[in-house]
Amino acid sequence: MGRAIEAGEELFATGLILQELLQGFSGPRARGQIIKHFSVLPLLTPERRDHIEAADLKNHCRRNGTQIGTVDALLAQLCLRRDLTMLTADKDFRYMTAHCGLRVWQATTRS
Repeated sequence: MGRAIEAGEELFATGLILQELLQGFSGPRARGQIIKHFSVLPLLTPERRDHIEAADLKNHCRRNGTQIGTVDALLAQLCLRRDLTMLTADKDFRYMTAHCGLRVWQATTRS
């Protein structure tokens, strides 16, 4: 994420990402830091059609041999509908790119 910020990229988050991060860390200090860092990011909120199209995306990927989770399908759909690039270290999203127009952010290497 640091390189994306350095590159001047506009960043968004979702409540799902915030919740997953908070569930994965323990202790009040970690919790406070996550909440503080995410407080500056605008949150994308899924609409009804995002859920419908995420289900379609999940089914399409499955028919083409790529299994994706429900939450991952929704996150990808949020990016697709808003023409955003996904910033993630999760390789599952890279597999998805073969089946839809999802773009996954790649850090450029420094010389």
